[in-house]
Amino acid sequence: MDGTFFSTYAWPALVMIGQSLLVLVCLLVFIAYILYADRKIWAAVQLRRGPNVVGPWGLFQSFADLLKFVFKEPIIPSGANKGVFLIAPLVAVTLALATWAVIPFNENWVVANINVGILYVFAISSLEVYGVIMSGWASNSKYPFLGALRSAAQMVSYEVSIGFVIVTVLLCVGSLNLSDMVFAQKDGLGTMMGLPNSFLDWHWLPLFPMFIVFIISGLAETNRPPFDLPEAESELVAGYMVEYSSAPYMMLMLGEYAAILLICSLTTILFLGGWLPPVDIWILNWVPGIVWFILKVIFIFFIYSMVKAFVPRYRYDQLMRLGWKIFLPLSLAMVIITAFVLKLMGWA
Repeated sequence: MDGTFFSTYAWPALVMIGQSLLVLVCLLVFIAYILYADRKIWAAVQLRRGPNVVGPWGLFQSFADLLKFVFKEPIIPSGANKGVFLIAPLVAVTLALATWAVIPFNENWVVANINVGILYVFAISSLEVYGVIMSGWASNSKYPFLGALRSAAQMVSYEVSIGFVIVTVLLCVGSLNLSDMVFAQKDGLGTMMGLPNSFLDWHWLPLFPMFIVFIISGLAETNRPPFDLPEAESELVAGYMVEYSSAPYMMLMLGEYAAILLICSLTTILFLGGWLPPVDIWILNWVPGIVWFILKVIFIFFIYSMVKAFVPRYRYDQLMRLGWKIFLPLSLAMVIITAFVLKLMGWA
């Protein structure tokens, strides 16, 4: 009985805990260097050097920042709701990291390969707005509260178009499993034209308008420039984070960057073939799939960093108009067109 319990319940639980810890540690280290890359890219565009003191070429700057945040004293405003004020960053970072449980980094390299993976990601990421609202409200100050309201409205608005983009991919794949979405991109437009399996089979080509909508909506969903209206310095200082310092502030920023990387990973899985090589030839197939996955994620993040560097910030009315009057009708029309073409051609 004890042996059956261990093999049936205890051992799988231990394996899953180990896998989760491995993913979290790797993700946190990757976020540290992605943050460094973000600062370096921004500096290069502005003809500056960026972080260059801590470690060779400034490679340990993010870890120095971590130590600084951990050892600083957290200051809680006297009028704040202390419980909610401290729980909010924890909620934000926990939800941002929890979504990574279903992300497949390679074939069978996933903590929980559930059949409704994309629904899980969409559900958990939708809850992230609560961390923002709680932090803004608990600060008991008008600027954080206004920033939280802006962020909530912005995140909800662009989740609608992101949802329709995901529906168009689901129509093409016929599955909610994220691994199946990658396997479905092994053949597509390229193979129909008699070409070998390549990047022409990935969803970015037949669903190109949705690919662009998803990338731009991802910018708005994660409060990245040019849609960083919740923390527009000229109007709201630092948005819902104004009253935060030390470790709680670090947790809010960690949640934000984890969400940014999640959007990059989803773009890779939905539109760029996940861990598949650009061309199905023997020399590229030798490269481990996780290497292709990471390179594609870095490519999408580089696009996000360049947008941050040279695109001016939108006004709030422009942001809302783009989401509701352009992206929503466009994504809804693409859902209808995709369904019609699939039915007409007999691919459904």
